[in-house]
Amino acid sequence: MADTTQVASAASSKDPAVGLKAVRSLRVLVERLEALQVGNARDQGWTWDQIAQLLGVSRQAVHKKYASGRGPLRRRKD
Repeated sequence: MADTTQVASAASSKDPAVGLKAVRSLRVLVERLEALQVGNARDQGWTWDQIAQLLGVSRQAVHKKYASGRGPLRRRKD
């Protein structure tokens, strides 16, 4: 499912196959958006505490997810 409007509509479907597929698509979208915004924040000098507070998680959780270089913010080595 690519179109955001379709995904949002499908998420409330009475057909579990359609609804669950939509939930999976939304989960992927949220992960990508979070990684993008964490990267933007870090690029602008934000601390892990500032990011964690706005995400509603601990500093350790956000740091573990994004600081290791193995997570969604992996940078390509040129």
